[in-house]
Amino acid sequence: MKKISFLFIVILVMGLFVSGCQQSDEVKLKVMTSTSLMTYIVQQVGGNNVEALNLVPPNQHPGNFDVKPEDIQKLATAKLFLLHGWPGETYVDKLVSSANNPNLMVIKATVDGNLMIPSVQAAAVDKVLSALCEVDPDNTTAYQDAAEKYKQKIQTKETDIITSLTKANVSKINVIASSRQADFLKWAGFNVVATFTSAQSLTPQVVKDLVDKGKAGNVTLVVNNLQDGQDAGKAIAEELGAKNLNLSNFPGGFSNTETWEKAIDYNVSMLIDAIK
Repeated sequence: MKKISFLFIVILVMGLFVSGCQQSDEVKLKVMTSTSLMTYIVQQVGGNNVEALNLVPPNQHPGNFDVKPEDIQKLATAKLFLLHGWPGETYVDKLVSSANNPNLMVIKATVDGNLMIPSVQAAAVDKVLSALCEVDPDNTTAYQDAAEKYKQKIQTKETDIITSLTKANVSKINVIASSRQADFLKWAGFNVVATFTSAQSLTPQVVKDLVDKGKAGNVTLVVNNLQDGQDAGKAIAEELGAKNLNLSNFPGGFSNTETWEKAIDYNVSMLIDAIK
């Protein structure tokens, strides 16, 4: 009876030891990101080795973000805070100070251009890869392999989209656009005649000037940036008799666009539908 009890205890102890090892193996690198764009890239590169948490809601402009108590709590237990390095991220210093996390590393994965553009997205992947490898060097190989696979997916997606846009003959479409959508539209092949910055910038005189440019440039489409105010250029579109369209610069800005692939597909499909 004593032998059986002893054997049971040994098995139980071994089971607890194995269980403890498994829990240790499953500990993930906790990464806070400033936008859903960065979150998605971290998920693609980090895979099962990371837990990515987004800060700014995808339908909100990063420059208009107000820190909440739960954001401070999340950052207090994170190992990495990954930022774009945009001028609008003015809340960062206060947030980091409030989190009081001595183990936190803050890294700016700064790239030039609109991250919805495939080549810019790929450049951001390299920045995220570098940051993850710096904070978690033990998983460098896994991060490198995942980053390469994701960049291949980006290239494939770009090829497919360019084919669709070329068939739609978008180069003949003249556009007035939000300045935060202009680069994406130029990449897509549209002719951007004029831009505006935000709904607040559209004073009566600015609207008049844009309408004049639109008439002179035979503009048939006005494109707004969702995060700067939906339908900001609607009045301009109405004056020109043009289509008015809202696009998003972040995954999750619209329903069922939680990935970069879905977000860019949505933007492109909206553009092609608008010019039919």
